[in-house]
Amino acid sequence: MTKTGRILLIILAAAGACRPAQAQEFRVKPDHTVVFGGQHLLPDYLPEFTVLFSAADPQLRMRPAGIPDVQYNVATWLSDRPELNRTDRRADQSGDGFDDEILEGSVESRTADLFNAGRIIVVRPVSHRAEGTDKVTFGYPENDLFSIAAELTADTATGRPLLTYRLTAKTGGWYSVGFTGFAGRDPKRTDEIWQPLIWQEKRFPDKSYLTLAFRCPVPSAFVTYRNATYGILAHPAEFPFDPLPTAANSRFGVAVRDRQGLASPMLFAPVPGGIGSETAPGGKLVFSALLCGERGDTTDALQNVAERLFGFTGNRNNALGSLNETIENMISYVLGPYSRFLDKEKGCTYATDVPGAVKNVSSLNPLEIAVLNDNRTMLLERALPVYEYVLSREKLLFCADSTQNIQYPSRRMNGPCCPVSELTALSSILKGSAPYLLSFAKKEYGSTRIRNLDVVEEGCTWKNAIHLYRATGEPGYLKKAVAGADRYIRRRIDTPAADFRDPEAGGFFFWTGFAPKWIDLLEMYELTGDKAYLRAAHRGAKLYTQYVWYSPAVPDRDILVNPDGKAPHYQYLKSKGHAQMDAPAERVPAWRLSEIGLTPESSGTSTGHRGIFMANYAAWMLRLAHYTGDGFLARTADHAVIGRYRNFPGYHINTARTTVYEKADYPLRGHMELGANSFHYNHIMPHISLLYDFLVTQALFRSGGKVDFPGEFIEGYAYLQSKFYGHLPGTIYGREARLWMPTGLATPADRQLNYISAVDDDALYIVFMNQSAETVETDVALDYALSGHSDGGHYRTQVIGGSGASGQLADGRFTVRVAGNGIAAVRIETPTPVRPQLAALFTAETRWQTPYAATQDDAVRCMRVGFGRAANNVFVYFTQDDTQLRKVWFTVDGRTTEDTDYPFEHTAPIDGERTEITVKALTRQGRIIEWETLELKK
Repeated sequence: MTKTGRILLIILAAAGACRPAQAQEFRVKPDHTVVFGGQHLLPDYLPEFTVLFSAADPQLRMRPAGIPDVQYNVATWLSDRPELNRTDRRADQSGDGFDDEILEGSVESRTADLFNAGRIIVVRPVSHRAEGTDKVTFGYPENDLFSIAAELTADTATGRPLLTYRLTAKTGGWYSVGFTGFAGRDPKRTDEIWQPLIWQEKRFPDKSYLTLAFRCPVPSAFVTYRNATYGILAHPAEFPFDPLPTAANSRFGVAVRDRQGLASPMLFAPVPGGIGSETAPGGKLVFSALLCGERGDTTDALQNVAERLFGFTGNRNNALGSLNETIENMISYVLGPYSRFLDKEKGCTYATDVPGAVKNVSSLNPLEIAVLNDNRTMLLERALPVYEYVLSREKLLFCADSTQNIQYPSRRMNGPCCPVSELTALSSILKGSAPYLLSFAKKEYGSTRIRNLDVVEEGCTWKNAIHLYRATGEPGYLKKAVAGADRYIRRRIDTPAADFRDPEAGGFFFWTGFAPKWIDLLEMYELTGDKAYLRAAHRGAKLYTQYVWYSPAVPDRDILVNPDGKAPHYQYLKSKGHAQMDAPAERVPAWRLSEIGLTPESSGTSTGHRGIFMANYAAWMLRLAHYTGDGFLARTADHAVIGRYRNFPGYHINTARTTVYEKADYPLRGHMELGANSFHYNHIMPHISLLYDFLVTQALFRSGGKVDFPGEFIEGYAYLQSKFYGHLPGTIYGREARLWMPTGLATPADRQLNYISAVDDDALYIVFMNQSAETVETDVALDYALSGHSDGGHYRTQVIGGSGASGQLADGRFTVRVAGNGIAAVRIETPTPVRPQLAALFTAETRWQTPYAATQDDAVRCMRVGFGRAANNVFVYFTQDDTQLRKVWFTVDGRTTEDTDYPFEHTAPIDGERTEITVKALTRQGRIIEWETLELKK
């Protein structure tokens, strides 16, 4: 019997992640609609279910959605109402993350519309009954396929309204039960919507796509109306942590577009044709979902759900080792043979995706590593050749094989291929010793170029104006930057995106294209101090969190991995003949295996990449947390980086949970021996920059701005943005010092301490950051060969900032105490000034009057390349290729070198104030061509 208007007080349990301050109440109206009270901001809900039934297997398969200009695969089914069309495969849809079965699979008789996936039976309650004070059960009419019942109660773990259905099949077949009780709203009248992974703000799906569980950062879709956000969310117990979520084991899906094309959060479980969907006569299906309502927008709802329902409240720790150890291991790796840097080609092999190609990201990465690590080998063997590469190649991906078209490589020597920001950063870092860099930057500012894939980049943008202003101080550039950024905020922040046509997105593949340009807006804030840019950057970063994993909940237990003594074998690499790797069977805490805090690579590869380790966003989120106090962004940054690996971990988590990526020797093997995840060798040096950026920014964040070092912008491409440090001094609690972090300088006995280090004329500074929640007191070993201290001496140490204490330095050791999750800056007196060997790199030198020259026909270009006392060279290259030339000769100051291998280029040391370069070539037709003499001089 229905008890009209009965008030049910649901006393929320004290246990669990969510502990509301007051009980929630609801009432059930005579029409069985549930009306919620309290602070949960839920609209009325009718416990209606939409059941999809198919007598035959609907054959769930992922296929390209066919959304214009967006690479995204969606769930599809066989249907008698098909509407899916074939999408032509692009040349860049090859390599790691692209599944041939998806991209080449048949679309005949297929639908991507959830409501075409089977026969639709909508069931609405015909009765309800209160059972005690904390439960209401709902009755439904019988039909020939199944019987169904539902109950509404308070979840004992979270306190949220919990709706559970129980279906018993009368007829065998494939079932899916949809929670479809929220009334639909005109999407144009909503504040915003969210359906992972690509529909956010006002981008409303063009059909009723279903997002499977494995692609849900939190397991719900959301609608925001009048600053209240609501959704229906899979109960955390319905979303297991192990095994790793995949399409095959997804037990539910979420959607936001209902049958009428209105906005309504929905959840379907099981997925039509998915695991658990096939049900025999008498078989039962049961699923529980939480009704979720939050004040604020969809990003606020995501944060609240992550924190209160999925336990995203603490930080990770250095169980594997410190970040300093990891950085040092990676530097050793990048200088060794396994990093596959090809000296002749001046780049990292890109054979994982494009056989025969090499690719670099930025010359700033190896230059920063060389400077911070005070590493001459890194400077000469990585920074110098990559510098020459980015100034000479037409695109970042270079392949001499003219038949190769995967990812659109170039074989032309028509640089620079680096962005304007890199040219201006290099100019500033090198103290103007290479004025051609600014000339190149201004030329690129006035043109367009394709640097990566097939993305056309405009030169004259407000983002490039930022960097030209920093490098030149010319007020016109600042005016353009401000005007452009203000227009962008009005168009892209103040006005929610409603489609996938943003001309400044740079394409819709990487998440940096879907979200606003929040990192550039943060750069604008740091340039101008205008809080409007900070607010806009903060909004953009919050939207970016909608691509970060915050579920499933990480259990507080150990998990067995590599049970057969083998690491998971990544299918893409298996298909290319890579060996399956040995890995010890071991039980480890679940949090160490977690993808929480990471993102999938992109919209187009999110079906196969669970989480990528290339989390450059972490330092930028931490920087925003410093300016805004946003602890959620700080925790996200921490989870993205901390406690994950001891060396370069490859690219991503995939297939199954494993510890193989954690090992210090993981990357130290041949390419075909790496079978657990893909290796993009051009990512290694940017990954080191990522970690440096995180450490320096963590010191800024934890010190409240009292440890602060200036940085230049490393743009790279896609996600590979970081700050460049080391070229200018910064401050450590009021003392000016220059970053200096040579390998082995300091070794804390407790691995929970990360640090940055710096020097001035009479002291060494080590800023320790404790990654654990407990106070750490430990010995620190100091390498006297680096620090200049003497055995037998006793040296004073002093904590000059943060919370902690330190003991006297003697016999190469001192003690330090750092509070849990705290910071302690230690000043150590030095007997003599520490002089980093690469410090002269940033000393202004006599400028060259002519540091760059080219022949009149632009067939030959040359430039002086100077890195302080470490390098003083001339770099010469031909813009013509081996279809025109067979052999070339370079003569520099009377010394001749012959070259028969394309690309035709030459580097030679110079030592005078004037250098002459002459070149000649043998053409394919057998003719000798000589060009005019080029001259570089001071």
